[in-house]
Amino acid sequence: MGKLAVAAITSLWVIPMLMIVNHIVPEPYMDEIFHVPQAQQYCNGNLRSWDPMITTPPGLYYLSLAHVASLFPGMLLMGTTSQSFSEACSTSVLRSTNAVFAVLCGVLVYEIIRFLGPNLSDWKATFMALVMSLYPLHWFFTFLYYTDVASLTAFLAMYLACLRKRYTLSALFGALAIFIRQTNVVWMLFVACSGVLDFTRDSPRPKQKQKVDQDSHHQAIDRKEAALRSNLRKRKPDSSLDRVDRAKSVSSTEDTLGLVYDVYDVITTSWSMKWKLLVTFSPFIVVMVAFGIFILWNGGIVLGAKEAHVVSPHFAQIMYFSLVSALFTAPLHFSVGQLKNMLQELRGNWPSNLLLTLVALIAGLASVHFFSLAHPYLLADNRHYPFYLWRKIINAHWLMKYMLVPVYIYSWFSILTLLAKTQRKIWVLVYFLATCAVLVPTPLIEFRYYTIPFYIFMLHSSVRNSGCATWLLTGTIFVCVNVFTMGMFLFRTFKWSHEDGVQRFIW
Repeated sequence: MGKLAVAAITSLWVIPMLMIVNHIVPEPYMDEIFHVPQAQQYCNGNLRSWDPMITTPPGLYYLSLAHVASLFPGMLLMGTTSQSFSEACSTSVLRSTNAVFAVLCGVLVYEIIRFLGPNLSDWKATFMALVMSLYPLHWFFTFLYYTDVASLTAFLAMYLACLRKRYTLSALFGALAIFIRQTNVVWMLFVACSGVLDFTRDSPRPKQKQKVDQDSHHQAIDRKEAALRSNLRKRKPDSSLDRVDRAKSVSSTEDTLGLVYDVYDVITTSWSMKWKLLVTFSPFIVVMVAFGIFILWNGGIVLGAKEAHVVSPHFAQIMYFSLVSALFTAPLHFSVGQLKNMLQELRGNWPSNLLLTLVALIAGLASVHFFSLAHPYLLADNRHYPFYLWRKIINAHWLMKYMLVPVYIYSWFSILTLLAKTQRKIWVLVYFLATCAVLVPTPLIEFRYYTIPFYIFMLHSSVRNSGCATWLLTGTIFVCVNVFTMGMFLFRTFKWSHEDGVQRFIW
């Protein structure tokens, strides 16, 4: 078992599936019609050539050059290519770049799981890593020449290095992640913030300060309990109901003040050791400054096709993310146990929780009413599943998008509640803000953009402590979705009257 097992088992489905896709779809499809020719230009040595329709940096193409170079001697010996290096950069070989990254992703997920859950058995960590490797949005694009798998690999490598406190290496992987997809700058900031939280928590000063804050916090609670006892002296002293109510009151107070204490601790501790933090995390600062220079030089974050990728306030996007993520892990979010937990969370300190729920519902309704965008690509391209979800579900009736808001809010509350069981509240807040920073400016509904925040949730939530049945059900959902989407892609083809060629359904 272990990472070798993860790599071997992942290869068992990646290699045959890649061969099937290359056999049935040998030519570039969808966005591949931009990425494949661009990579082939690099194989020809035209490193200054650039397709103005490509929106992402050339990181994937340079990685593909290294991949093809490693395969080239073997291809010459086997006679599968001529003496030309450029001929070796075929569509099938370029797609195999992502196959390699998919295997690396599985190994990195396994390493992160073992780091975050050192008490997990080896076989369970292996099983969890394999299930996560089947995540439909990640699995499907393993077999096409897109940037998603390479982007996820660079992110996971960056995150693992940061968890191990190798900050310079983490920043280098962060630069690579940005060089593959520029929105990864947000996830590099998330990783850096996570590193700062761990660094301040593990330093001697925060431990001492945390003890002082906890003492003052408990003193405040003790005073409240004393006042409560004073008011209850005339009541039955052995009442179990009174003890339960007092426990709920104390627990609710701790939940309410937890985020405030977290923010206060981090700010004061960070300020007291600001120079040490600046030196320790300076590699991240260097990458951020370089990225800022790039934005000034480029005139924006997008490289090509800027008119079709204008930054827009698409707040409904974070609603879609919550529901899609919750549906993929339905055994976790929509189980009877989770529903009971959510009701208990709502009942504890119910006035403030009820107010928070109402605010969230109002914000959700405002998001889908004022900031629900329909990109021209979404409305015109019937090859993507979001095209049908938009027409058949979200816009099935004018009330439908509002009726879905409570489900969106429940999904978000469930995600954040599960994360809060294993993470500090300030960490959960940083995760939420990072997810919003990536998704809100994106006008086009692309489920591929949900992959990294979904992986972070799966790695850090109490999913790690779930039973095998939950993981088995989740893996079954992944496999069923993968079989359906790949079957539709390979065998359920159709044609457009205004364009030659075969069209296929894709995420």
